[in-house]
Amino acid sequence: MDVIAGIDIGGTKCAVSFLEAQGENPVFLSKEKVPTDEPHPEKMVQYFVEKISGELEAHKDWSLKAIGISCGGPLDEQRGLILCPPNLPHWDHTDLFTPLKERFGEVPVMLQNDANACALAEWQLGAGKGCRNMIFLTFGTGLGAGLILNGELYSGTNGMAGEAGHIRLSKEGPVGYGKEGSFEGFCSGGGIAQLGKRAAEKALQEGKQPLFCKNKEELEDISARTIAEAAEKGDPLALEIFETVAERLGEGLSILIDLLNPERIVIGSIYLRQEKLLKPLMEKVIHKEALGQSVSVVQVLPAGLGEKLGDYAAVSVGLRAYQNTYGGKK
Repeated sequence: MDVIAGIDIGGTKCAVSFLEAQGENPVFLSKEKVPTDEPHPEKMVQYFVEKISGELEAHKDWSLKAIGISCGGPLDEQRGLILCPPNLPHWDHTDLFTPLKERFGEVPVMLQNDANACALAEWQLGAGKGCRNMIFLTFGTGLGAGLILNGELYSGTNGMAGEAGHIRLSKEGPVGYGKEGSFEGFCSGGGIAQLGKRAAEKALQEGKQPLFCKNKEELEDISARTIAEAAEKGDPLALEIFETVAERLGEGLSILIDLLNPERIVIGSIYLRQEKLLKPLMEKVIHKEALGQSVSVVQVLPAGLGEKLGDYAAVSVGLRAYQNTYGGKK
């Protein structure tokens, strides 16, 4: 049986997964998570090598055909290097390809940032399946985009394509990607928390008690999740915050729609969980701001793989490497 190995590298956890490569609907086989030994990247890379070797030894009928790696950027995707990721400060210039190729020989290895990895997963297995032009937005801790253009993953000249979170939507606003009023500032978990904290401070000064922050001691506990829970219960201030987020989301998507003319925009994480709060106003703004001809052919959808998207990200990078090597491109 042909299998793909996936390595997901995160700031707190890493995972090694396996996917059956053949057929129209590849089968997810297994996944094992371990805490990230952040100060010792060489030990983690060796763990990845040994874990893959161990699974192949345990399953004699498995034939490893490709390895995919998903990691937060910046990366040197061609040389297989993690450059200087903010969530992995000790991993600067960590070489991923060499140890894997020393053990597994000519097996193709592909490295992509987490947004691109999720884009590949949704395009091959989720809400983007069957289309040739798709944008995937993370909308989680941060906001990044993975671009599928003309049936290919588009990374740009030096791998920096898709940094949609850096787009400025307003002169003022929450900070995201180091920029006040950015797309990421308004449409990310951290940005929503900033909006909530500012609004709650003002409300408390006026003698009001929003559900997500009833006193000053709770200010530091404000998160996108607590604000969403309050909005679902009808809290006026929480609903107002999500109106702001929905409006800015619509503005940001309108820019992407006008620039790239996609068939589908697939959004994960917070949008997946809060579509009911965000979709109506977001769509209203898109119809106002974006070109009608482009709006008429685009669908904005929550991630089709749902909360399992992360499970499929790294193996989908490997699946693409497999398709590029053995044929079967979309």
